[in-house]
Amino acid sequence: MSANTLILVLAIDRGIGPDPLTLQRTKAAVPFGGKYRVIDFTLANCLHSGLRQVLVLTQYKSHSLHKHLRDGWSLFNPELSEFITPVPPQMRESQEWYAGPFDAIRQNRYLIERNRASHILVLDGNAVYRMDYAELVRAHRESNAQITVAVRETAGLDTKTQARVIVNQDERITEFQSPITIEELQQVNSEKYFATMGVYLFDKQFLLSQLAKIERGTLPDNNLALDLIAPLTSEHHVCAYRFGQMRGRVTPDRYWTDLSSIDAYYQSNMALLRSEPPLNLYQSNWTINTYQGQYPPARTVPGATSGNEGVFINSMLAAGTVISGGGVNHSILFPRVKVQDGAIVEASILFDGVIVGAGAHLRNCIVEKEIEILPNEQIGFDTKRDRERFTVSDSGIVVVTKKDLLVGIGDE
Repeated sequence: MSANTLILVLAIDRGIGPDPLTLQRTKAAVPFGGKYRVIDFTLANCLHSGLRQVLVLTQYKSHSLHKHLRDGWSLFNPELSEFITPVPPQMRESQEWYAGPFDAIRQNRYLIERNRASHILVLDGNAVYRMDYAELVRAHRESNAQITVAVRETAGLDTKTQARVIVNQDERITEFQSPITIEELQQVNSEKYFATMGVYLFDKQFLLSQLAKIERGTLPDNNLALDLIAPLTSEHHVCAYRFGQMRGRVTPDRYWTDLSSIDAYYQSNMALLRSEPPLNLYQSNWTINTYQGQYPPARTVPGATSGNEGVFINSMLAAGTVISGGGVNHSILFPRVKVQDGAIVEASILFDGVIVGAGAHLRNCIVEKEIEILPNEQIGFDTKRDRERFTVSDSGIVVVTKKDLLVGIGDE
């Protein structure tokens, strides 16, 4: 099956969502879950689905993403025609950058044409979920569809980017609608609806025929579903594939998020700390691959001054983390974090290499990598003062980035 499906992962822009965290990296490269990057979930789906011909289309501040692909995903065998290859704009037809998702596909038409695959799977690299794409391909073949769109049943305003669809009794999509708004949500009284997920499977020849018909600049090119696929529903066979079916090898947790805001990003990470998290990271035959540095195990040690033992409660600690007489509660610490004597970290997310100085106190924070929090600093307690120094989300999450504090310079 792998040789019959070519995958295009779209990771071309900053993305709508955790804005301060994408100042120096594309959204697909944003850290998630204590050790991963966002794109790891899409790539892990490809790996476990047996689909191993993957082109990652990149553009916005892509160095961090390219480095991560090199260090964490150089595991496919080119002798077996397997690959994960980053593809920045090649400018083969003009001197223009990618104008949007459709244009990114159009500019790489030559890569599609020369590949022997019969199907093209287009994926958004900015979402977190687990899905067996092999089952999507199987359903697509059985339905004889020209396009199959993965959809999920949802209620409420849980995304700002994904189109809604109307699905008839034959699982055909008859209409696409814009993402739901707060006003519309109040009108429909939180009724369930189907939304797209950024997962689109095309028959290769059909996609090429559409690329040939549409020239650059003739589409708005903001949303692949609304701009490219929606006009095709009346004359072509466009099917829905319902996310979370019992088919396939992955457990049907039905979890999906596009991290559409700082609050959504924070809540998605904090949800991993529940006794029964909505996203199962522990399924042994569906592991999430990533790059992991060769760091020593995480540990707690007594503080040098106080002699108090470091403690942590209901938290994730990545390799290389050391809690020296400090306390960590309900938080996620990425690799090489140091929490010094008397420091307290509550309900926070600390990226790689953060140092929390002695006596500092953090609450409801997201702290960028390589930042040193000064001793006795307090963040997350005085909203007015926090807003003067940092980005603060609608629900009060404080985001501390490299532009806010004097920090060491490192790769993103």
